[in-house]
Amino acid sequence: MNLLILLNYILIVFSSVLLTERILQSFVYSVVIICALYAFRFYEYIDDLRESIIRSIVGILSGSLFILLVCKLFKDSYCSWKLALLMVALAVVFPVVNYIFAKTLQKNRNTIKYLVVGNREELFTLLKEIEEKSKGRYRFVDYINPSPVVFKEKVKHFDNIIIADPKLEGKIQEELEQIKQTHKIEYLPNLVEKVLKRIPLEVMQKFEEYYKVYFDNIEESPAKRVMDIFFSLIGLVVYSPVILISAIFIMIEDGWPVIFKQIRVGKDGKEYWMIKLRSMRKQKTDGPKFADDEKHRILKIGRFIRPTRIDESLQFVDVLKGQMSIVGPRPEQVPFVRMFEQQIPYYSLRHKVKPGITGWAQICYQYSSSVEETAIKLSYDLYYVKNRTVFMDLKILLLTLETLIFRRGAK
Repeated sequence: MNLLILLNYILIVFSSVLLTERILQSFVYSVVIICALYAFRFYEYIDDLRESIIRSIVGILSGSLFILLVCKLFKDSYCSWKLALLMVALAVVFPVVNYIFAKTLQKNRNTIKYLVVGNREELFTLLKEIEEKSKGRYRFVDYINPSPVVFKEKVKHFDNIIIADPKLEGKIQEELEQIKQTHKIEYLPNLVEKVLKRIPLEVMQKFEEYYKVYFDNIEESPAKRVMDIFFSLIGLVVYSPVILISAIFIMIEDGWPVIFKQIRVGKDGKEYWMIKLRSMRKQKTDGPKFADDEKHRILKIGRFIRPTRIDESLQFVDVLKGQMSIVGPRPEQVPFVRMFEQQIPYYSLRHKVKPGITGWAQICYQYSSSVEETAIKLSYDLYYVKNRTVFMDLKILLLTLETLIFRRGAK
């Protein structure tokens, strides 16, 4: 995938320089276009020609419009009809070229066959998901709870060994040394996170000691706080006209107040007042409810500001106050948190970091309206808490654009 992005970048730079003879602008333009394509998940759908064409058109058009605005702002002559032609050509050429490249790469890619050290009944569903998500790159052919005789016989027929039960690791190492095999030993958590980009709770339970090291040493980077302040200030400036217009519509439709305040659970389990634009009718409810159970209360303006997340734009204020972050697990209501902590293992670990306006779970999974779906969503939150970096935050911000435009995740 990285090679594909690099080839696309080189092609854009070369074409732009050839057409405009502007080297520096061409490099900048190419970065913007690649970021736009990435934001609209173009590179995740290269196997689907129809979907990739749609996403390339939206991505390249969005990136080019941004460049056009910058050119007009600084009165730069880089933008021209030649660049417009290049934009149209790339929107058609990229999906086709990348589709052929991906299919060729897939044919030439070797399948890795694994001998699984663990219980088949416990692992089959999870490993099947990995096989499907990797498009057959990884295959889990046989399962074994090792005994010296059976293991020594079977291991010869596999490329790698995957440890799916840490209790059996020592025995496997001893037996491999005895038979002098050079198989690569992999661990289930590493492969799961690499392919699925989440930490399933069953894996967390099996490898609890392994994960404990990570989750006991969570620290917030100063760079993240700087990024939070920077983007929240920009967000308030950009969204302020939309917030004002939305507030007027809310007032006309359902009167005051236009701002909704609710206690949510933040970092380290501390409670705070979260604010947002009110998107539902004023009505007393019998305790907390999932959004699916309150669709009848959504205002007409709410049907627009909820999917586009405009109602949450006021939370930039919470970010400036240090109660939230731009990126992090979404904050939940106190009663829900107390319930989930009782019913879902490791739920409290999501509170190791500040809650966010957007997050990994929000862009990767649907809105959760049950305990079971919340447990799946938690697996994405745990992945974020463990693997978060400033670069991952920037990636999430880019992918959030696609979520907003295609209106996924919000209800």
